[in-house]
Amino acid sequence: MKVLITGTSRGIGLACALKYLDTGHEVIGFDIEDSQIESPSYTHMKVDIKGGLPHIEDVEILVNNAGIQEGDSVIDTNLKATISVTEKYAFQEKIHSVVFMASSSASNGAEFPEYAASKGGVVAYMKNTALRLSKYGATSNSISAGGVYTPLNKHIMDNPVLMEQCLNETLLHRWASPNEIADFCYYLTNVNKSMTGQDILIDNGEQLKSNFIW
Repeated sequence: MKVLITGTSRGIGLACALKYLDTGHEVIGFDIEDSQIESPSYTHMKVDIKGGLPHIEDVEILVNNAGIQEGDSVIDTNLKATISVTEKYAFQEKIHSVVFMASSSASNGAEFPEYAASKGGVVAYMKNTALRLSKYGATSNSISAGGVYTPLNKHIMDNPVLMEQCLNETLLHRWASPNEIADFCYYLTNVNKSMTGQDILIDNGEQLKSNFIW
């Protein structure tokens, strides 16, 4: 299949690109940075999703991954640009599945205010996308990850005290790897046929954790 992934230079986007390439798909990656991937089945485009989007026909799988955590353009990047990408490439006869990388912040409101708001908007827009993609027989779902070992979290990963504090907030005392998230993404687009309009929380039990006092 022809797979378009935004934000493929590192982290979850890079892991997703490699997953689809390893399973025999054609992958097009958007990023503002250069690519680490060398494969005849991979095409890298230096694209800022807030700007002009190139013409690409017959996208079958769309993975909306690109995003930022802080700054003045969080809403513009995480929500408005994600909407623009989806509207341009998803609504056509060849589309098979769309996945959005949201965040556990979308449901608990944690982290930075604009970030949480942008990801909450992504989940709502994912459901709207599912409604409109149904006429093509295509699915639309989102992944809301908690802690993931990515470069965006390097300042925590490099600090043993902060890392332990974060792990103690989870039931399983761990974070997810980018490859785990890529596996979930692949399942949603290439194995799943019946689930659509759903947000999948992958947070090692962080939101569930509680202390029962009697």
